[in-house]
Amino acid sequence: MKQAEDLKELLGRIDRRGYPAYKDTAGAYQFRNYVLSIDHVQGDPFAAPSKVSVIVGAKQAEFPEEYYQNAWRKAALQDMLIRRFYQRAERFSFQAKGSGKSGMISVSRPGQKILERSACQINGTNGTIVFRLEVGFPANGRTVNARELGKILFDFLPECIEDSLYYRAYQKKAVADVIALSDDQQFIREELKKQGLAAFAANGSVLPRATGVSDRPMQNAVTFTSPASMEVSMQLPHAGELRGMGIKKGITLIVGGGYHGKSTLLKALEAGIYNHIAGDGREYVITDDTAVKIRAEDGRSVKATDISMFIGTLPNGKDTKRFSTEDASGSTSQAANMIEAMEAGANVFLIDEDTSATNFMIRDELMQRVVHRESEPITPFIDRVQELYQRFGISTILVAGSCGSYFHKADTVLQMNQYVPMDVTEAAKAEAAYFPLALGSLTPAKEPEFKRMLFAVKPGGRDRMKIKAMGKDALSIDKKTVDLRYVEQIADTEQVVMLGCLLKYVLQNLSNGKKTVQEIVDELFRVIGQKGMEGIYGGRYLPTGLAMPRKQEVFACLNRYRG
Repeated sequence: MKQAEDLKELLGRIDRRGYPAYKDTAGAYQFRNYVLSIDHVQGDPFAAPSKVSVIVGAKQAEFPEEYYQNAWRKAALQDMLIRRFYQRAERFSFQAKGSGKSGMISVSRPGQKILERSACQINGTNGTIVFRLEVGFPANGRTVNARELGKILFDFLPECIEDSLYYRAYQKKAVADVIALSDDQQFIREELKKQGLAAFAANGSVLPRATGVSDRPMQNAVTFTSPASMEVSMQLPHAGELRGMGIKKGITLIVGGGYHGKSTLLKALEAGIYNHIAGDGREYVITDDTAVKIRAEDGRSVKATDISMFIGTLPNGKDTKRFSTEDASGSTSQAANMIEAMEAGANVFLIDEDTSATNFMIRDELMQRVVHRESEPITPFIDRVQELYQRFGISTILVAGSCGSYFHKADTVLQMNQYVPMDVTEAAKAEAAYFPLALGSLTPAKEPEFKRMLFAVKPGGRDRMKIKAMGKDALSIDKKTVDLRYVEQIADTEQVVMLGCLLKYVLQNLSNGKKTVQEIVDELFRVIGQKGMEGIYGGRYLPTGLAMPRKQEVFACLNRYRG
């Protein structure tokens, strides 16, 4: 392996030459306590920055072995290193001068949620840390400015590495606290299963966010307190006793006046599929990690989905056992979203009345008197919600502001009053008795068929498909746009990029029309389990800027691909 001095000498040789001379720097160099690898060199100072990785051995990093030997601890530790490195690198970005992207030092910037990212990966077997970033190699015009690159590689980066990737740079208690929180969060997730809960929200949690575009906690917000009747206690391995609201499996209705916190609670539960960092306010808001937010999605593409549980014979004769459309209505899109979530293994549906199709959710008695059941192809969700739980084991947490008919179906009715939850189940049931639901026979639903083989195109070359993320709203692959605006549990743009890589892998390797969507997703996660993200991305190096989505979001992406 070449040494750091070899890199210094090389930079001296190519200084002031044409920018392509930077290509000679590609390769790995041994520094004092780490290896610096220049994985890819940009072709132009205005092009995407160069890809650089730092490899630190376990003996040099010295993080305790028990801190990275299981998945949740390792994810928390990796997240901590990324946050620290980002803070240090931000001070140095663009301090080296030049044209175009000269001097840029770009590092993943995590939000409030802890995700598995390509930016930092710790080998659980040998403890080696690989940290990935991007660097804009400096230029004067299109001429190599090796002196400025020398500042980055020999002054700026070593300081960032020293302050971020070695255990000695941290207060031991601070690191132990990060690991302890991850243990406690995992313990709660396991307790949900043991106690028959769909979700848990600890007393003292801060659910409101600072603004509509900020995921940080609101200052001076009303903290969460469980109703006494729903309070459960957990003895966490590190934090000790923790009390809070346990939402039991079944059907839970969240009601209340406008602006009293119904949707705020639901959004916290949506985010509870992820672990959160200390200080977020939702550290101990934990939801079944298969939970899926369901909503109407007018105009979405639906392919060969069995929505017959909710949509019967249509006037145009369309087959609802294998329903396909390029422009779904509110009701058919919500039905498809629900069936696809079942296909993806969801155990909990999270629904807000405000983003649902009214005719999918309910038909009141007067409407049923005028438009008889046999004339209406839609079986509303209210008629299936209990069946979904009793037959399929799928719980529902539903926010309702105007539809009291769900009182009849709910196991628990929770009223939000100025952000304070109250258990009003008994009162709601008593009032509902004065407004009985219209009686009528309903045929039990047939179990949906999940035999869709959507991808039947000839596999092609890996490198010809370009992927571009458009924030969290969409991705472009091979000039085709996948609309992800209403896949509301995507937490980060880096997850969208990874979804693009997964879709590309499907199109290049699994699109022979012989595998169902379930089999395709299982194969994707088998490859990731064996080879990591590298197995999906391919190529000579793994870039920074990828974050793992859940299986549920992978299904959602594949289902919305219009190719």
